[in-house]
Amino acid sequence: MVLPNFEANLKKYARLLVAKGINLQPGDWVKMTINVDQAPLARYITKEAYALGAEKVIVKWSDDEITQQHYLHQSKEVLTDIKDYEIQESEDHVLNHRVSRLSVLSSDPGLLNEVDPEKVAAFQNIAGKAFKAQRVATQNDDLKWTVAAAAGAGWAAKVFPDLQTTEEQVDALWDQIFKTCRVYEEDPVAAWDAHKELLKEKAAKLNDAQFDALHYKAPGTDLKLGLPKNHIWASAESFNPKGEEFIANMPTEEVFTAPDTRRMDGVVRSTKPLSYAGTLIEGIEVHFKDGKIVDISAEKGDATIKKLVFDNEGGTGLGEVALVPDPSPISQSGITFFTTLFDENASNHLAIGAAYPTTIQGGTKMSEEELQKHGMNTSIVHVDFMIGSDQMDIDGIKEDGTVIPIFRKGDWAI
Repeated sequence: MVLPNFEANLKKYARLLVAKGINLQPGDWVKMTINVDQAPLARYITKEAYALGAEKVIVKWSDDEITQQHYLHQSKEVLTDIKDYEIQESEDHVLNHRVSRLSVLSSDPGLLNEVDPEKVAAFQNIAGKAFKAQRVATQNDDLKWTVAAAAGAGWAAKVFPDLQTTEEQVDALWDQIFKTCRVYEEDPVAAWDAHKELLKEKAAKLNDAQFDALHYKAPGTDLKLGLPKNHIWASAESFNPKGEEFIANMPTEEVFTAPDTRRMDGVVRSTKPLSYAGTLIEGIEVHFKDGKIVDISAEKGDATIKKLVFDNEGGTGLGEVALVPDPSPISQSGITFFTTLFDENASNHLAIGAAYPTTIQGGTKMSEEELQKHGMNTSIVHVDFMIGSDQMDIDGIKEDGTVIPIFRKGDWAI
C-alpha cells in the first residue's frame, strides 16, 4: 500500500462509519458483514465500536473465491436450503436486540457472471423470504444501518483496468472511497453535517410541492411516474424509533421517495452498469404500462434481470425514485464503479421492487396491504438501476396539471 497516510485515513474511515454512519450509542450491538481481505478495516471498526461503548460486536465474514465455489458446485437444492438456526439468529438480532447493521461491500462486481442465473435467482428469492424480518426492520428504519465500501482487488481491477499493478488499482479505489466519503476532510463528521443540510434543502422543496407525478425525458427515455399522496422525499439522514440519526449509505448524493407503483407508463434506458447478486448487467431497457413493468431486456445479463423482475413477487413494480444531479462529485469523477452504492450517487435512479415505508406519511405503521392501497410497492427485492445523464429533463406535474421543471440537462432546476 503506497497511498499516503493510508493507515491514518483507514482509522478515520472506521471512526466515521461507526460514529456517523450507524451513530453508535453506549450499549448498542453491532453486526458487521465484511470480506476477509478487509480484516484490517474490520479490526479498526471493532475497536472504534467498543471505544464508543458497544456492548457486543458481531462480525460475519465472507470470501469471494469461496462464495463463487459454493455457487458453482452446490446444487440449487443445497444452495437454497437455509437452516432454521440461521433464520432464528437473524430474527433474534432484529427483534430482541435491534442490532445496528454495518455492511461493508468490496466484492468483485462480476463474481458470479459464470454461474447459472437460475441458481442466483433462486437463492436471492429464498433468502429474501427467509430473512424477511431483517429486511422489513431495515426498510422501516426500526434499526440503524449503514452500507459502505472497501477496496477489494477484484473490484479495483474492474474500475481501474488501465493501471499496471493490483497495488495501484487498490490504492486508486481507496483514494476514491476516502474522497467521496469525506475522509480527507479535517473533520469528516462536520463535513457530513454540512453535506446533509444541502440535500435536506432540496428534499424540503420537493416535499412542499407534493407533485402528483414526474415526467422523465432523455435519449431512449420517456417515462411518467405517479407519486402517492402524502409522499415524503428523504435525503442523507434517517432516524430509528428512538430518534437516533444514522446515515444509511456512505457515500450518498440523493434525495428519494416512492412512486405510486399503480401509475407508471413509458420507457426508460439505463445509463450505467448494474452489479446485481454478483452479475454485471448492462444496457437495460424497461417498458411500463398501466403500472407494471411489461418488458425488460439487457444487452448483458438479460436472463438475470428478467428473473429479478418476473420471478419475484412485486418485481414488476417500482419502489424508489431518486434524484441525483449530474454535477455530483461521483458523476464528475467520470468513473464507473460497477457497484450501486457509488453509481447510484452519480445518477438519477429507480429501484425495482419494494418501497421504503418511511417515504409516505404513517407508512411504518401500515401493513403491507395498507401500503399497497396507497400505491406503495411491496416485494422481497429492492434493486436500483441508474438512468440519469447530463441530457435528462424531469418535470413535476401538480394535480391541476401545472408543470414545474425539476431537472434540466441533468441538474437541479427547482
